[in-house]
Order: sequence, then C-alpha cells, then structure tokens
Amino acid sequence: MRKVVIYPICGAALLAAGLQAESSLAEAVKNGKVSGNIKYYYINTHKESSNDVSSTAFANSVGGQLSYKTDKYLGMDATVTFMTTQPFALPDNVDTSIIGRDNAVKAGYAPGDVIGQKGFSVLGEAYISYSRDNFDFWGGRKVIKTPLINAKVVRMLPSAVKGAYASLKFEGGYKVGIAYLDAFKQRTSSEFDNIVRHALGDNTKEIIGSDSGSVIPVCFSWNGSKNALKVVDYYSPDFMNSIYADWNYRHKHNDELSYAFALQAIIQDSVGNADENLAKPGSVTGGKAIKSRAGAAKLAVNYSGMTFMAAYSKVLKDDAYHDSLVLPWDGTPLYTNMITANNLFLSNYGKGLGADTAYIGGTDGVKVAYKQDFGKFGFSGYSMTLSSAWFDNDRFDKTQNDLNAVLAYKSGALSVALKGIWVRNGASATADGTVSQLPILHQYRIIADYKF
Repeated sequence: MRKVVIYPICGAALLAAGLQAESSLAEAVKNGKVSGNIKYYYINTHKESSNDVSSTAFANSVGGQLSYKTDKYLGMDATVTFMTTQPFALPDNVDTSIIGRDNAVKAGYAPGDVIGQKGFSVLGEAYISYSRDNFDFWGGRKVIKTPLINAKVVRMLPSAVKGAYASLKFEGGYKVGIAYLDAFKQRTSSEFDNIVRHALGDNTKEIIGSDSGSVIPVCFSWNGSKNALKVVDYYSPDFMNSIYADWNYRHKHNDELSYAFALQAIIQDSVGNADENLAKPGSVTGGKAIKSRAGAAKLAVNYSGMTFMAAYSKVLKDDAYHDSLVLPWDGTPLYTNMITANNLFLSNYGKGLGADTAYIGGTDGVKVAYKQDFGKFGFSGYSMTLSSAWFDNDRFDKTQNDLNAVLAYKSGALSVALKGIWVRNGASATADGTVSQLPILHQYRIIADYKF
C-alpha cells in the first residue's frame, strides 16, 4: 500500500509548487542537456585452486551511458539515462563481470555461461527531481551512492535502484532524509528486480514470508568546518535492519600538509519473519539469525602531492548467529576494502547472505596505501596508488594478503587506468558460514573513460 500512495502524494505536492524556471514544459524539454560517457574495459582474471587446477578468463567490452536532463519547470526536472555494455573479441573462457554476469546467475547458470557473455542495453535511470529552498526530492530509477546501497561506478556500468527520496537541510550543516526503495538493478544485469528478492533469490519467500520486500533508509548527517557525522538506518521489513554510522575529522595545516581521521560502525540484525525463519534448523544460514557487528578506523596524511593511509577493521565473531556482514546491494563500506576483497559478487542475484574476506564474521583487517600525484614532477595528470592489506580470522586456514597497484592518467574529459591485483588465500563464506580460500588470484584491468 505504501508504494501505491507515495507517488501520487509527492506528485501532487510537486505540481502545486510555485517555483517556475521555464515558461512552458516544452521549453524545459527543449533546453535540456545531454551528457554521458564512453568506456572501454579490459579484464583478465587468473585463478589457481588448491588442487593445482588453474584457469584464466578475460573480456573486452565497450559501453557507457547517455543521459538527457531537462531544464527546470515548476521546480522540477526529469532525467533519463540509457546504459549499454557490448563485448567483443571474447575468448573461450569469458570473465563476465563487465558484461552480463548477473543475468546468468539469475537464470540459474554459471557466471561464465553464454547468457552472461551477451551484451545488453537498459534504461538505467528515469526519474523526476524537485528542489525548492532546503527541500529536495527524486522519484523513479536512479543511480545512488550510500554506504550500504551503492553504485560501483568504477565498474563498466553502475548499479541503480527504483524508489523515492526526500530530504531537508537545516542551518548549521544538518540534513535529514528518508527513502523508499523497492527495486535494484545490479551493474551486470539488464533488468530491475525487487530489492529484497534480488538479495535472497529463490529463498525469498522461505525467509521473509513473501516474494518481495522493500528497504526504507532514514539518514541524518552533519557537516562542520572540520568534522562530519553521518548515520543511516536501512530498515527492510521482515528481512533485516542495518545501521551505519561514521565520523570524519579533517584538518588542513597549510597548503602542503593536511590529515584526516575517521571512525565507522555497522550493526545488522534480522527482523520479523526473517529473524524467526533463519533461526530454524535447516535454514540457508544453518539455523542462525543475522547478528553482525563491525567497526573500522582510518588515518590519512596528505603532504606535497603524496597521500599515506592506514586502516584497521574488525567484524565481531559470534558462532550462535550469522555474524558476517550482509551487503547484497553493492555496498562495500569498510575502510580496509580492496579492489577484489570487497564482496564484489555478493550483489549478484540470490547471493546476499554470503561474504568475502574483510566482511566475514571474526575477520581482522589491516590496510596501508600510498598515492603519488606526479604533477609535482612535471607529469600533470599522472598518479599512482599502491595498497596492501592483510585479513586474518581463526576460520581461515591462512592469512589473506592483497596487493593492488593502480597507474592512472587524467586529462580533461579523458581518464585511463591500469590496475594490477594480486591476492593470496582469498577467503569467501557461504550463507551457512562455510569458509573456503583460493590460493592465488591475479587480475589485470585496463579502463579508458571519456566523459562528455
């Protein structure tokens, strides 16, 4: 019933608003603006398993986004975004993570199946926005970036949601907002699906008692001159409640030196039907309700074009519960997150109760990173980032180690990135908490992106 009522009410309120920026709807459409990007993506993934079996898969794809945004009319504007990924020169073994991996998984096939190798096009965004004074609203399909529901814009295409959002700003840097989200399109999927069904797949009704559900995020933020605070409560009836909070402190000593310190915390609990059904013997979680607790800290120092960063994260262990973080919608919030150790495929259809590396219950994570801007040396637009992380857990046979290297170049609308990823003993956990480790993973990426 909520879904039926919210859009007519908001629509009526917007139409009654008196802020007029265009004399007619036709002029607003005519004076709209086109934007977008063209992206080339190459990915090569090599794996070696514990039984000395190795595999290599790669893919090339060209795609991007094309958006049209109208000018304002009665305080409103409309945006539509067409998204596409079109693979070419594919090998026998295809890495579908930049093509249609989620399409294959949803159809019940292996990620590398021919279904996942097919390019697709989709209307990824179609929403109306309204702004007046300190009030903002949008409704429809939209790419959003929040800690636990995110877009993963660094991939070929971003993920998107369908719903509505309203926020109010207050003096002193305060802001409150509320959203209602009922659909999610994963970045490698050609269609939107119910947001809870996407997370739980064929087990949705067994867990929450119905075939669909929603997520209602309520957010509060404050931004001061040096401090910033954010709290978001993601409530999904009969599934789970997730609370995310972070605090950031920034200080600029002079033009050469600045530093920042941050803390974050995540609390997750199953609620309603899910809390009861997951606790039953024989459930997909092995008879365990969701109870996840995590925290992290980060320190970053910037000096004369160099950035040094160190972070620590901890996911608490509780054998009586499903203690790994549940992140089915491309949220990868922990400060120790790496390019691959980041729940990358837990946003695939029906995989939401699994976890990777830093997000597995009981994992301690440590990350260090160094970034160098070469502009100081006369190479404008060039930068390099080196990062390494270690993840330890008494559920792991061996400590996982990640090493990432990124060489980037940016000039105006063009950006190019070369990425190298080396992982030893990569850990993952299934819904029932069973942990497995992959001895070796090497991955290489070439990404060229032109924005217009």
